[in-house]
Amino acid sequence: MTPFARVIGTGGYLPETVRTNDDLAKMVETSDSWIVERTGIRSRRIASPEESAASMAEIAAREAIEMSGKDGNEIDLIIVATGTPDRVYPSTACLLQSRLGIREGVAFDIQAACSGAIYALSIADKYIRSGAAKNVLVVGSEICSRIVDWSDRSTCILFGDGAGALLLEASDQPGVLSTHIHSDGSYEELLYCPNSQVNAETGNETKGYIQMRGNEVFKMAVKTLERIVDETLESNGLDKTDVDWLVPHQANTRIIAATARKLKMSMDQVVLTLEEQGNTSSASVLLALNEAVRDGRIKKGQIILLEAFGAGFTWGSALIKY
Repeated sequence: MTPFARVIGTGGYLPETVRTNDDLAKMVETSDSWIVERTGIRSRRIASPEESAASMAEIAAREAIEMSGKDGNEIDLIIVATGTPDRVYPSTACLLQSRLGIREGVAFDIQAACSGAIYALSIADKYIRSGAAKNVLVVGSEICSRIVDWSDRSTCILFGDGAGALLLEASDQPGVLSTHIHSDGSYEELLYCPNSQVNAETGNETKGYIQMRGNEVFKMAVKTLERIVDETLESNGLDKTDVDWLVPHQANTRIIAATARKLKMSMDQVVLTLEEQGNTSSASVLLALNEAVRDGRIKKGQIILLEAFGAGFTWGSALIKY
């Protein structure tokens, strides 16, 4: 019998430093009301100089492991989604593996921008279903504040730092029902972050800051996420009313609201964290899931739709029976 991948633990970490919209108004020409109206964000967390993607990932991972009741050495695969790795190599996943004291198994990073957690979850699900792994740790960890130009009001208002994690185990009980991931690289110029070191050596642009054409990204995100909702439900033979919770990537309340309308869901059935966290890229879906699990909103047996859209463009979804 082919095993299912079942979620048995979640975790999250947010840095202590809070940067509010009023703080940003002292740095660029903006205001709290302007930011809230366009994004729904009121504040975001900023990592300290001592923190790294791996150090934040460790805290989130240990929470997930503790909830699961597993021993860390039972984990045979670690996948870290990040666009802000500590080093070019070794991977942040290997650094995390070392921090957790795990000496066996496999660890690697993936880079799918804001869709990273969904991509990682999809890979983990395939590993477990194939029998290649039994316990998989999935982490999204980002320090977006270090690749944001804090003088560019179109991007600096959006992003924050944090890490989220979940632990999956092989089970005979349904867990991850399906995952769906896609990409289309033809839109690369609409949202990207240059590699400052490589570009400096080739004489091209040197600033490694996020570049985004916001209106065009917004339109593509809404259309694409509507399609992924239909694909996910059709794949599982489910109706919109069968979904109990929407756990979306936390980019913009208007994008999230459009997806909720597509599902004919009340916003009360949507897990929202971006008001106080901003867009934490690959960490956002996992942070939102962890919050809703730990505060009791998400209950055993409920059907949860996770979805995300990011640079690439990449997009994806996961349907989970918790």
